[in-house]
Amino acid sequence: MTEWVEPKDEKRAGHGTFGRPLTDYDRFMESEGIPIFRGFGVPRCQDLPMKPWARMGGNGTYVQLYGTEGTWGMYVCEIPPRQELNVEKHIYEKNIMVLEGRGACEVWHDEKKKQVFEWQAGSLFSIPVNTSHRMINMSGTRAVFVAGTTAPNLMNLIGDTDFIFNSDYKFNRFDENLSDFFKEKTAIEPDPIRGLAMRKTNIMADIVHAELPLDNRRSPGYRRIEPHMTANKFYLWIGQHEIGRYSKAHAHTSAAILFCLTGKGYTLSWPEHVGVNPWKDGKGDEVIRVDYEYGGCVSAAPGGARWYHQHFNVSDEPFRLTAWFGPNHPSMLPGAAPGQKTTDYTAMDIHEGGTSIPYWLEDPEVRSEFERQLNANGAKSKMEPHRYVKPEGLIDTSDHHHH
Repeated sequence: MTEWVEPKDEKRAGHGTFGRPLTDYDRFMESEGIPIFRGFGVPRCQDLPMKPWARMGGNGTYVQLYGTEGTWGMYVCEIPPRQELNVEKHIYEKNIMVLEGRGACEVWHDEKKKQVFEWQAGSLFSIPVNTSHRMINMSGTRAVFVAGTTAPNLMNLIGDTDFIFNSDYKFNRFDENLSDFFKEKTAIEPDPIRGLAMRKTNIMADIVHAELPLDNRRSPGYRRIEPHMTANKFYLWIGQHEIGRYSKAHAHTSAAILFCLTGKGYTLSWPEHVGVNPWKDGKGDEVIRVDYEYGGCVSAAPGGARWYHQHFNVSDEPFRLTAWFGPNHPSMLPGAAPGQKTTDYTAMDIHEGGTSIPYWLEDPEVRSEFERQLNANGAKSKMEPHRYVKPEGLIDTSDHHHH
């Protein structure tokens, strides 16, 4: 043990600078003996190098995109042909999105009442907290899935992995007597906070081809649904931009990861303090670009503070994304006390007090680059010229102090 020495005169205690220490979850990932990918994004998760994973069976890699440290965990897992993974049970939430292959999943509290459902590429489902479950590949080719979990949240708070994997408490998240627990429910209702389209279903058989209701908040013709699965805190949605259109840039803090389901494209991200027009202001080198296609993903805000991000489809099919936030619902982020009204600030434009940059206010380089990429991919822009014209008589109500 080194003895601590009190500072002399008015000198400050401590080192002044330090590297971020490893969290309990970081140490857990390292103990698993599989790769850990850290970065801004991944062009295709199914192409990441994976190693044999003793605890799970199969092969895998952890993925921790910048900005998600401590807010939620993610891994990619490969099940070899006609193999099954080991039985798992844990008190953290887990969502599974299948990228390749087909098979079945078994879920149970009581082995005599085992529920079995099938999955395929495009299936999204949730494993209810602390149920025993097993993934089985029923085909002659490999199966690959991405899992999003609340493991870091719990491990970093509790600091005892034995408790996380070996607790016998039955949470009220799974009803083994409901024979249709894993049958897809299609009813759409408004979500209780923001009034957006929501489906209470524990599985979606195919999020790549599922019908999505009209939303219009992110771009003209934008469609969106949020599945609410097994009473999870884990928040996610599925959205789609029309061909030849792109989303307005908007700013918020970390935790959101976007996966590409159809089309292919790129995301531009830059810290909010760089401003609304990075290239015009000579700060284009601070913009981070990630290109991705089916199965690829990108961190929307790769560092603690608020980042602008903007998503572009350069293909000749619609651009469908699923965004995963972990247990970090956007409505919880602005920091208002309960009952205080808060603006849906990512949906409102800057001049309305939100953080969305209307097309007429954005950096001209954004549109030029989009059109260059479309030409290179043989696709056409559907962004009408009037969207780039400032509306007449517009009154700016925004508070410029926070920009």
